[in-house]
Amino acid sequence: MITVIALKELRSMFASPLAWVVLAFVQIILANIFIEQVDTFMIVQAQLARTPNAPGLTELAIVPMFGAAQMVLLMSIPLLTMRLISEEKRNQTMALLVSAPISMMQIIVGKFVAMTVFLCLILTLIAAMSLSLLFGGAIDLGLIFANLCGLLLLGMAYSSIGIFVSCLTTHPVVAAVMTLAVFMGFWVIGLAASDPSSWLNWVSISKRFEGFMDGYISLPDVTFFLVVTTLFIFLSVRKLDSERLSS
Repeated sequence: MITVIALKELRSMFASPLAWVVLAFVQIILANIFIEQVDTFMIVQAQLARTPNAPGLTELAIVPMFGAAQMVLLMSIPLLTMRLISEEKRNQTMALLVSAPISMMQIIVGKFVAMTVFLCLILTLIAAMSLSLLFGGAIDLGLIFANLCGLLLLGMAYSSIGIFVSCLTTHPVVAAVMTLAVFMGFWVIGLAASDPSSWLNWVSISKRFEGFMDGYISLPDVTFFLVVTTLFIFLSVRKLDSERLSS
């Protein structure tokens, strides 16, 4: 049943222009950044060759693209998750799902799986741009893999938050604005966590992602993203269960 719900959501996404617009937006923004960084590397390549322990093509051209992808997801995911539950409520189709012989967990997880598949499509485009440099030079595949893992975990955490916020309202636009506000709150926490020993680093999503950008896949960072994802999926299920009981 989870697969059925996920496929339904994916068909609904691509039946509307929103998913295509988001994909085009992500590709245009990241491709421009990628090309600019490659051009910059070509300009300073001779100078870097004479510098000991100089950063390579991956660090200068690919990693900045992943850093920009973090901000692009922050702006894009609220648009994708805003309608997942709120539109069901607004169109009165949520009652049909609630009355069907499926659990709230299956509904939420199905919609979350659809979002994860869409994220994987975005990551495929990013990976294709990164791997295109194999035709012209050597790149650090391990560093690229770490960044892809971090971006997937980041996107999953953002998606779970977006789904939960979508459960709180019947207006998709309101859900998008609220989700973006939550994301900006996490971003501000990251800016405030200037001291490495500050407790804010423990709850900063952006700070957790920095480890992946450096090429480290650490257990605490992976656990943090998985806990955030699981927590907001659980809260979404509890929210829908409480609404079903009250109705």
